[in-house]
Amino acid sequence: MRKAIILIFVIGSTSPTLISSPAKNESANTIRTASNTQPGNTRVGVAQAVMPQAEITQAELLRRTQGLFDAVSSGNQAPWRKYFADDCLYFDEKGRNMDKAALIADVTPLPPGYSGVIILEKAQSHIEGDMAILSYDQNEKETIYGQTVTAHYHETDTWMRRHRDWQIVAAQVLRYYEDPAPGKVDPASFSGYAGTYQLTPTVTLTISTDGFQLYRQRGSHPKELLIPEAAGIFFRKGVEGRILFPLADDGKVESLIDRRNNEDVVWKKMK
Repeated sequence: MRKAIILIFVIGSTSPTLISSPAKNESANTIRTASNTQPGNTRVGVAQAVMPQAEITQAELLRRTQGLFDAVSSGNQAPWRKYFADDCLYFDEKGRNMDKAALIADVTPLPPGYSGVIILEKAQSHIEGDMAILSYDQNEKETIYGQTVTAHYHETDTWMRRHRDWQIVAAQVLRYYEDPAPGKVDPASFSGYAGTYQLTPTVTLTISTDGFQLYRQRGSHPKELLIPEAAGIFFRKGVEGRILFPLADDGKVESLIDRRNNEDVVWKKMK
């Protein structure tokens, strides 16, 4: 039974009087007024208004959001249909811009031999009126035929209350950068990478080795350690991208490739 408030407004009085609660068989957004002539010609107005829906909390937003991700591995689309608005905007960590239809279609069961779980952490929120913003980390753990892989994301969702229902109208997902696993290479190959490389005669880069490690240095900046991922492929700690040393036909290194976002900046080896 939905509770309601019935107020009596007496002409000549500035204070309403509460006379009844609850009300039956009334629409959620109905307001009724009526007037009657009482003895003494006092006019009475009756107003009935349904109490507004309780405000949403961060805990409730998290409960709903965790439910979304709990449904991913089984491909259960029901909570995604329920909590995403029909006109939602969704931008994922792969750079895809999806509407609700595309988002729902992307929720499919994991293949045989795969399992996974996503746990939400470090939530923050801003809730005001009919808008709520929830921002949180996602820690994903996936098992693929007994092998475990992990990934870490950050998502920000904008919830809006429409017609008494809270739904997500916009969401954006980012993936935290993580260094690749270091590989094993023969340090004897480092001397072949050492030398000076240039973009222009005045823009140079120095690669050096102490016999055990390989280093990169721009001008007077401090040396940076190059960590091997595989033969001829290196990375810097905390820096997205790769440093590659391709071999020419004669087996010698003639250039250095600074690869970022799958685009290459080529430095020519001078000495």
